[in-house]
Amino acid sequence: MVGLNDMDKNLKQEKLKMWKDNLKKLEDQLVVVQQKKGAAAAEGDLSENAAYTMAIEDAETFRVQIAQVKKIIADLKKS
Repeated sequence: MVGLNDMDKNLKQEKLKMWKDNLKKLEDQLVVVQQKKGAAAAEGDLSENAAYTMAIEDAETFRVQIAQVKKIIADLKKS
């Protein structure tokens, strides 16, 4: 019979895996956005380059999400 502690540990491990998978996806998406930013920058005048501006905003959004997920993972590991 599985005890409560075993169930709690299994649930914690499942949550950690889910958040680590989420983190990996976000990091992969950030790489893609950074590549788009580079491609947009190569197009010339950055002051009028909407693709470049959007890539900067998207990258910042992903960075914030990555930081949040890293905090969740750290908190799960502490508990």
